[in-house]
Amino acid sequence: MTEPLDVAKLQRRLTEFAAARNWQPFHTPKNLASALSVEASELVEIFQWLTPEESARVMDDPDTAHRVADEVADVLAYLLQLCDVLGVDPLAALDAKIDRNERRFPAP
Repeated sequence: MTEPLDVAKLQRRLTEFAAARNWQPFHTPKNLASALSVEASELVEIFQWLTPEESARVMDDPDTAHRVADEVADVLAYLLQLCDVLGVDPLAALDAKIDRNERRFPAP
């Protein structure tokens, strides 16, 4: 039986992957933030010239769906690595941000 995935386990796998290749010296906050931006741009590129209707159906094409999933994975990988290096708990940060937004933008 496969263990369920969680953020901490994925962060450990990413750290081990980088360590096995001696990439840690390059995983500075600046470099990770830059890489995150590049990967987010690659995700945006998939949708760049699509109409809203086409973008809603992007996962219907297996090749495009695979590209979207890969870019989402790249964005998440760099975000998790950045959080790890900076000591940010991404789930706690998101939870706190949602709380602030609920106060800032109350439902009608």
